[in-house]
Amino acid sequence: MTASYRVLPATPLQKGATFVTPRQQVAETVNMDHPALSVMTDFAQVTAHTILPLESIEAARTRMIHVGVRSLLVADDQNRILGIITAFDLSSERPMRIIQTQGIRHADVLVKDIMTPCKQLEVIAMEDLRPAKVGDIVVTLQAQGRQHALAVECRTGHGPELRGLFSASQIGRQLGATIQTVPVAHTFAGIGEHLND
Repeated sequence: MTASYRVLPATPLQKGATFVTPRQQVAETVNMDHPALSVMTDFAQVTAHTILPLESIEAARTRMIHVGVRSLLVADDQNRILGIITAFDLSSERPMRIIQTQGIRHADVLVKDIMTPCKQLEVIAMEDLRPAKVGDIVVTLQAQGRQHALAVECRTGHGPELRGLFSASQIGRQLGATIQTVPVAHTFAGIGEHLND
């Protein structure tokens, strides 16, 4: 039996055409008892925005503004996560300290100089997130003194993969309330850093 196929009609692409980008539908409003996953930016549905470690912090700022995010994953050219850089990092004292200690210009400060490296990042397992509530995420962010939390998924036959991101500012918008998180220093060096910020 021979299948019958047909030539599909094709027309020239119209000037001004754009392209579809993945978009996650997030609930506009939530309460503390909603599922935690309702406030997670899910990288299975939305592109994770990344930047290379040797790009300038001004390139990071421009990229954040262009894509409308307040944080970027720092990854190498094979998509291995090296850290995270946030809008808070860009406006903190970290860039000025690098300028002073290395004697360089602001334009020469690199993402790797001020990012939070992978070894300092903590992640929450998807298996713990599935039964969790928004309130659990809020108290976790507050307990850790962080603006962001990362979700990780381990699938059989694969290494750990970042699955999503929680943002205190986004959760605050969805709750209609400000989420206060104060950085928590866990070491004497960390205490000194927070005193200098």
